[in-house]
Amino acid sequence: YDSNNIFARILRGEIPSHKVFEDEHTLAFMDVMPQADGHTLVIPKAPAENILDLPPGALAATILTTQRVARAVKQAFDAPGILIAQLNGSAAGQSVFHIHFHVVPRHEGLDLRFHARDMADHKVLAEHAARVRAALD
Repeated sequence: YDSNNIFARILRGEIPSHKVFEDEHTLAFMDVMPQADGHTLVIPKAPAENILDLPPGALAATILTTQRVARAVKQAFDAPGILIAQLNGSAAGQSVFHIHFHVVPRHEGLDLRFHARDMADHKVLAEHAARVRAALD
């Protein structure tokens, strides 16, 4: 585990993020290179590269937060579907080696944008984060 990966640095507050939810075990924030409006990431605070490394208790907390955030994203973006993805290892497409779940609202007829290609406007991400936070309440 590389403790200097971008998500570890976000957890330590070294890199800003557009947070939507945080508790003692998890953090959820907007993906800065979203595949769709509302694309949110959920990470455990425990240091683990992938699902195979994460202790069961931390995995349970992370999946519960993922479910909670998915409900809020679905409501906030009036999405008929939600894509939840979790990649393990570079061969699977993982590019940040801290386990994370992607929560992506889906609408029929709208293609996903390319993963990890274009940075979103931070004002837009802040507005999207506010929408998700409002749906969590």
